[in-house]
Amino acid sequence: MRIDKLLWCFRYFKTRTLASKACKDGKVTILGNKVKSSREVYSGDKICVRRNQIDYEFLILDIPKSRLGAKLLDVYRKDLTDPETLEAIKMRKSAQQYYREKGEGRPTKKDRRDLDEFFQEDAQDINEQDKNQQSKEEE
Repeated sequence: MRIDKLLWCFRYFKTRTLASKACKDGKVTILGNKVKSSREVYSGDKICVRRNQIDYEFLILDIPKSRLGAKLLDVYRKDLTDPETLEAIKMRKSAQQYYREKGEGRPTKKDRRDLDEFFQEDAQDINEQDKNQQSKEEE
C-alpha cells in the first residue's frame, strides 16, 4: 500500500491529498528517510509523521484493506509516540478550553442589544446621581 493511502487509512490525515502534501513537504519519514507519497509500505516499517509541531511515531503491524474506524487502529499499528508529547497536547487543549468554552464567540444580535440596554441604564443612573449631587450642593 502507498504511504499516503496508509496515512489516510490510519486517520492521520483527513484526505489523501493532505497526506500526499505532507509527504511532498518532507513531514513523513520511514526509518529516518524522507519519502515520496508513492512509496510502498510493509509490515514492520517504523513511520514518523510530523503534524501540528508534534512527531507521531508508529510501527505497522499489518496493512489494512481500506480506511479504518478509529477503534480498530490499534489492531494494525503500534503507537510509539512519546507519552510526554501526548500529555503536552492534552495540556494545550485544556488550556485553550479554559479561556474560552466551545461555542462561545462573538455575541449575537440579541446579546449585543442586551449589553447596550444594560450600559444605557447604567449611564442614566450615573446621570441621575450627578444631578442629585449638584442640586444638593446648590442648596
